[in-house]
Amino acid sequence: MSAPGGGSERASRRIDLNADLGEGITDDAGLLEVVTSANVACGFHAGDAVVMREVCAGAAERGVVVGAQVSYLDREGFGRRRMDVAGDLLARWVLEQVEALRAQAASAGIEVAYVKPHGALYNRAVDDEEHAVAVLEGSGSLPVLGLPGSVLLELARQAGRTVVPEGFPDRGYTADGRLVPRDRAGALVEGAEQVARNAVAFAEAGVVRTVCVHGDSPDAVQTARTVRRRLEDAGCLVRPWHDVD
Repeated sequence: MSAPGGGSERASRRIDLNADLGEGITDDAGLLEVVTSANVACGFHAGDAVVMREVCAGAAERGVVVGAQVSYLDREGFGRRRMDVAGDLLARWVLEQVEALRAQAASAGIEVAYVKPHGALYNRAVDDEEHAVAVLEGSGSLPVLGLPGSVLLELARQAGRTVVPEGFPDRGYTADGRLVPRDRAGALVEGAEQVARNAVAFAEAGVVRTVCVHGDSPDAVQTARTVRRRLEDAGCLVRPWHDVD
């Protein structure tokens, strides 16, 4: 796997490291010790008010930036099933999730710093303008994390929103820069060291401002630690994305 955009110059770069938290699968506290941004499940695909509050409190203690990980209303399918939802309804769903996380973030003395779609909605908003617009309408003026070259980021950019291109070192890519669907061969990258090498390639290519290590695997914390260590070994400064120039 090579990072979209290529590049191999080993220069000192700032890069954000994010992961999905609050999904009830892995060690949130362990991930908060490693990542610089936390995509928090807002109750539609996983999580609830108690979990959101705990993650926000832990993030506040460690200086980790918190973002709303918004999804289709699909707890049974973990937000990974395509749903044909009208744009106005989807916008309301996104708003509901952002506001739910904002309430818990406020209790921890922090703010929701960005929005990032989850699962099927993330992939749908890459090319589907209606659903991309709904994500933007429901999230107000929040910065947006998404796939480089996506409709979501382009519309956000046109609207004057801060956009944060993201790379997935633990996922496979198609020739056109999209993520390989999870039900196809090559969708997942195996082994912490290979994931870390991919993360370094992304950072050195300079195409993305953040890399994501998925938090829904048993070895997520160890993989995140390896990724961060290898990024730092390569001369990268691992910092929250809003410090990335």
